[in-house]
Amino acid sequence: MPGAGKSTVANALEQDGFITLNMGDCIRIEAYKQNLKPSDENLGYLMLKLRKELGPGAIAVLIVHKIKSEYEDDTYSKFVIDGIRSINEIEELKKIGFVKILSIHGSLITRFKHLKDRGRSDAPSTIEDCLIRDKRELSVGVSEAIAFADEIISNNEITLHQLLNQARKIAKQWSVLYQNYTVRTENG
Repeated sequence: MPGAGKSTVANALEQDGFITLNMGDCIRIEAYKQNLKPSDENLGYLMLKLRKELGPGAIAVLIVHKIKSEYEDDTYSKFVIDGIRSINEIEELKKIGFVKILSIHGSLITRFKHLKDRGRSDAPSTIEDCLIRDKRELSVGVSEAIAFADEIISNNEITLHQLLNQARKIAKQWSVLYQNYTVRTENG
């Protein structure tokens, strides 16, 4: 859910050789193209509009296009896709690679504090605004994506150091799993 710590984890994994692509940034870029102010209301509207026009996996389709156009020549790139919102998006990503889902969980109060602290233009100003945003996210299927996560980290009452250590340990295990899978598939 918004503010749970996904971007914090993604940014830390960049230091470990991952390339981070943010699904929300795709929507913010689209808002810029359409001359929309990047408010929570406008970005939420645009997210729903893109999904209505392009299908439920629309934002992942934009990410896949970006990967294919900007990283086409890379033989082995590790990506962190920050902001998966639905099973449809996961399925779009599986068309081009090995996909594992890490869910970062945070309570409403924890997430509200994180959203306020990061200071984006779309940050909710009240808990009620945060709940409205949560309902919008749930309407596009984020709960299913969370339910099908391969691993979950609870970002409540742990330090930033603990959060990042847990995420790095999981990412390292998945990298080894992928390398072993690739070797087996290449060797028949």
